[in-house]
Order: sequence, then C-alpha cells, then structure tokens
Amino acid sequence: MAGRDELLKPIWHAFTALDVDRSGKVSKSQLKVLSHNLCTVMKIPPDPVALEEHFKDDDEGPVSNQGYMPYLNRFILDKVQDNFDRVDFNKMCWTLCARKNISRTHLLISEEDAFKVWCIFNFLSEDKYPLVIVAEEIEYFLRKLTEAMGGNWIQEKFNAYKAQLARKQNCLSAWELIELVGMGHFSKGMDRQTLSMGINEVFQELILDVFKQGYMMKKGHKRKNWTERWFVLRPSSISYYVSEDLKEKKGDIVLDRNCCVESLPDKEGKKCLFIVKCADKSFEISASDKKKKHEWIQAIQTCLNLLRLGLPSPHREARQKRRELRRKQQAEQEELEDQMKRLQATNENRQHELETLRKKLEEAAAKAAREERMRLQTQVELQDRYRMDLEREKMVRQEMEQQVAQKSSELEQYLQRVHELEDMYRLLEEALEDERQARQDAEAVRKLQARLLEEEASKRAELEHMHLQQQRAIFRTEAEKQELRNERLAKETALQGAMEQLALLESERQGALEQYQEVMKKLEDATNKTQSWKNKVAHQEGLIRLIQPGTKGPQKITNWGPSAFTEAELNVREKNWQEKKNRPAQTQ
Repeated sequence: MAGRDELLKPIWHAFTALDVDRSGKVSKSQLKVLSHNLCTVMKIPPDPVALEEHFKDDDEGPVSNQGYMPYLNRFILDKVQDNFDRVDFNKMCWTLCARKNISRTHLLISEEDAFKVWCIFNFLSEDKYPLVIVAEEIEYFLRKLTEAMGGNWIQEKFNAYKAQLARKQNCLSAWELIELVGMGHFSKGMDRQTLSMGINEVFQELILDVFKQGYMMKKGHKRKNWTERWFVLRPSSISYYVSEDLKEKKGDIVLDRNCCVESLPDKEGKKCLFIVKCADKSFEISASDKKKKHEWIQAIQTCLNLLRLGLPSPHREARQKRRELRRKQQAEQEELEDQMKRLQATNENRQHELETLRKKLEEAAAKAAREERMRLQTQVELQDRYRMDLEREKMVRQEMEQQVAQKSSELEQYLQRVHELEDMYRLLEEALEDERQARQDAEAVRKLQARLLEEEASKRAELEHMHLQQQRAIFRTEAEKQELRNERLAKETALQGAMEQLALLESERQGALEQYQEVMKKLEDATNKTQSWKNKVAHQEGLIRLIQPGTKGPQKITNWGPSAFTEAELNVREKNWQEKKNRPAQTQ
C-alpha cells in the first residue's frame, strides 16, 4: 500500500488550490466537500457525524493546514486500505488544482500527459512542504524520459540548465516541471506522440509499478488452446489483456512467496516456453524468442525475490538510496562547514591569545629592565615555546585543509564515477536494443524468404498436376463421348418401353381398385345382416355357427368342417383343454 507521505502530497496540492487568497486557510464548506470526495474515491465509509462535528459552523472562520490534519489523519488516512484506485485518487486531486496552475496555450503536451508528469513529480519530490523536486531528481526524470523516447542524453545541456536552476535554489515546483517538459526544452526533434509515449512509459514504471509488458501466447485451462495476450508484470501480479490498450482484461496471475517460474522444453509446436506455478494453478506461456523468454523469466523471478524478501520495487528503493545519499552528502557538507568554523574560531582565539601575550611580554620587559639577563632568557624561552605552538597549529591547520581538499576530490571522483556508470548503462541498453532489433529483422526476412519458397514450390507442383490431368482428360474425352452417345440411345429405348408398361400397370391397378371397392361393399352388407343373429346365438357355442368370410390365408379344418371356428375361438378352446389336462396332474 502507498505510504502516508505519498497520499498526503496530492491532498496538499488540492488543499493549496482551494486556498484562493494564499492565506494558508480554506473555508470549512470546501473542506467538507474535499473530505467527502476523498472518502468516496478511497472507498472509506463516510462518517457524516464526525464531518459535521469537526467542521461545524462557528465564528472561528477558515481552517489551516495544521487544523485540517487531525481530521485527515484520524478519519481518512488511518482508515485507508489498499482497495482503491490510486489513479482515480490522483485524478480527483489533479482536477482541483490543475485549472488554477496550468496554462495550456503554449504547452506541447496534453492534459493527460501533464497529469502523468504531476504524478511523477509527487513521486520524486522531497518529503517537505511546500513540495519541490531537486536538481538530481529532475535529471533522473529527464534522463529516463529521454531514454523512453529513444533519444540521446546530453549532459552538457542539462549542466547548462542546472546553472540556471541554481538561481531558483536548485529545485522546481510541480507546475514549473510540467512547463519544462511541456515546452519541449529537452525533447527537441521529437514529435508530440513520441513525447506522450515517453511520458506514459515513465509513468507506468514509476507510478503503476510496471516492471515489464508485451505480447506473448498463453495456454488456456479449459480448451487448451493458445491465445495471444498483452501481459503486464507488476510486483505482485501478472495481468493479461486482449490488447495493449488495456480495455478488456482477461485475468490476473497473483504472485506470492510460494510461486515459482521455470523454463519448459518446446512442445505442441510452441517454442520459448516457460511456466508460472502458483498454489492453485499453473500458467504455460510462450514468448516470441529466447531473449524475450529469458527477460520475462528474469523479471518474474526478480518480483518473486522482492516478495520473499519484503523489499519495495527497484525504482522506489533507488529513490530512497538517492535521498539517503543526498542527506549523507548534506550532513558531510555541514560537518565540513562546522569544522571550518571551529578551526576559524580556534585560530582567532589563538591570535587573540598571542596578542595578549605579546602585550604581557612588553609589559614584563619594561618592568624587568633591571633584571635584563633573566628577563631576556625568559623571553627567549617563551618565544621558542610559542613558536613551536604556532608551528604545531600551522601544521594542524594544513592537515585539516588537506583533509578538506581530499574529501572534496573524493566527492568529485565519486560523482564522476556515478555519471560514467550511468553513461555505460545507457550505452549498454542501446546496444542490446540494437541487437534485439537486428535479430528480429533478420528473423522476419528469413521467415518471409522461406514462406515465399514454399509457396513457389507448392504452386509449381499444382501447375504440373493440373497439366497432367488436362492431358489425361483430353485422351478420355473422345471415347467417353461415343460411349455416352450409345448409352443415351439405349436408355431412350428402355425408357419408352418402361413408359408403356407403366401405362398398362396403371390401367390394371384402376380395375383391381374398382373390384375391391365392390367386394368391400358386399361384405359390409353381409356383416350388417348377420350382426343381429350373432348376438342371439353367441351363448350356444358349437350348435349354430354363422358363416363369415374367411381369411385369405390358409384355413384351419376341424371335425365341424372348414372355417367352423375363428382363430380366436380355437385358441380359447385349446387353452381350456390344456387346463383340464393339467388339473388331474396337479391333484395327484
């Protein structure tokens, strides 16, 4: 979570913007609105009772910064959690103070870029109020901005500006820094888009803690397919999006002390693979080349090491080291000044003592005129003793001056070594970037040549195959034409005969249908006539049996003659006979 000092800086800008008459005080109504907005954007449950109680209307008038701090600490900063969007928090404070302090008529950057420079100023500024950024931090920011734009850092140009900056106590306010960047003094030759991209890159690194970002392929957990995603590495997570505009977020890989990253061998047609293992899931990722794979593995491992050691991000640690170095140098400078003052005071005291002693010697010489020999001897001894003291003091002073000169030379050598190391680091990064670009260009040309050769070979094979097929088709065409002609004649003859047979069958089917209808009508009449008789004699089984039309299938013959029983009646009789046969056996 951001430190309290980092949260206080944007709030200080907002408070200062509300102080219209620059009296150091803001009206209570404005502070109510500011406090409510802070609670909203920082997701803190508001306390209306405490707000009204602290800022109730009375005769005391506006509230100063010191009067607002108790409420701010107790009801806002003490309750803040790491669940709010710091960019929205900074945006809210920026909105209050930007219009009052920025005139965009002569700036080369947009309001969004000015906001990012303002956030960078709050990050690099000293923890003292009013907020300022010192020359060393200005150089650090401008150097990173120049590198992000792909330009060359000119130290002589900044040294000339630093000489002008000495008139302003070697520091700038936030609005002076925005004007410096917006005027393009250190970005000449760069277009506005390049400057905006450079500001955005420095903003993401310093403010959003983005260690690394870029396109890679990710293997899905459900469908096991590979999809290209834009990955963004932060100290405690790896977020992946559909594209680099960061509008559609697909997921997060939460990093903790138990996570690890390992390289994987090539498989499934994918190269440059590595895996991020977490407690509940593992994520397989494919980089574009081996260099990118090594860079990503190293960056993720750095984040995991920082999490295990509980250390802040590198740029925050570097900022702290620069501040400690400045404090150390300032303390050494103050110590040297104190030593010089003490030496000067000691020297003045010695001079005063010598002057007093000289007067005493003169008085003693006047009084000891009678004892000239003894007085002369005593005077010689005293002169010798004080001469030795003077020589000793002179030697001490020379030694102190030599120490001061040595300290100064060592400090200059140290600063020179720091600058040389920074230049070597920048040159090394440029050389690595040139090498990476050359490899990418060579790989792209090689892939293009291979693809063109493959396409040419495939097209040549297709043309040869088509030529052979055309030759074969020409030879077969004449024979097939004659054969098809004969087949057509035979089929026409067969079709004519089939049509005649079909007409004959149709006439026969029509006659058979008419006969069937007549038979069905007669059968229906006979059924109606015999229905009444069937009801009367149904209980007299075997005595009288109505003759009904038999089935067209084979008829069953009994001792009563053909068709004496229906199929159902015969089944019933057979079932009764079987039961009578089985009954004696069951009785026995």
